[in-house]
Amino acid sequence: MCKLFIEADSRLWQTRLKSVRLNGYSTSVRLENLYWQVLEEIAGRDGMSLPQLLARLHEELLFAHGGVENFASFLRVCCGRYLALQLEGDVPRDLGTPIRDLDADAILAREAQRNGGKRSLSTAA
Repeated sequence: MCKLFIEADSRLWQTRLKSVRLNGYSTSVRLENLYWQVLEEIAGRDGMSLPQLLARLHEELLFAHGGVENFASFLRVCCGRYLALQLEGDVPRDLGTPIRDLDADAILAREAQRNGGKRSLSTAA
């Protein structure tokens, strides 16, 4: 069982530190290479650079929730959700379809239905 994970390219779990400007301040984010690859894919779908995507996510997160305790953790969850939503068919695997063109409300409603009426795992606790 574990061979699928252990024999994977070890570069995937190596971390990289990237400097980015968020909310007018320079900061650094450390993530594993696998997450940087997924974030690059998400950014590319909407014609953004990686720094633009990170700034946009941070800005919208601040607007919606007033802040975030751990931005790197938030980014990891974004990547996991993106991949899970692709598996469910809610986010097309066709990279030519921008994320901004998707009906987020409909996707969130379908996700809630799959989760027994709950919007996310956090509401189940």
